[in-house]
Amino acid sequence: MTVTVTATAGDRTVFLVEVAQAGIFSIQGASEETLQPVLAMHCPAMLFPYARQAIAHATMLAGFPPVQLQPINFEALYAQQLADKAAEAGAPVAAA
Repeated sequence: MTVTVTATAGDRTVFLVEVAQAGIFSIQGASEETLQPVLAMHCPAMLFPYARQAIAHATMLAGFPPVQLQPINFEALYAQQLADKAAEAGAPVAAA
């Protein structure tokens, strides 16, 4: 997961912080149809708090107020991604 935060003032960049966060997950007993949702929703949800903390810490160490990123609903993002793919394919979108 990569998170990039850019702060600008007018046309000038005040700061740019980028955090790349990775994890090693052991997923056992998941079928093919359940593996993708786990990888798309649960794994990023476990990594995001650490990336969020790293962004806040880096901006604070640089002398700026800490940037507090809002929590992300990875389940909603995955549902939107599935809906977008279904719309592209011309399939009806199932209500969640």
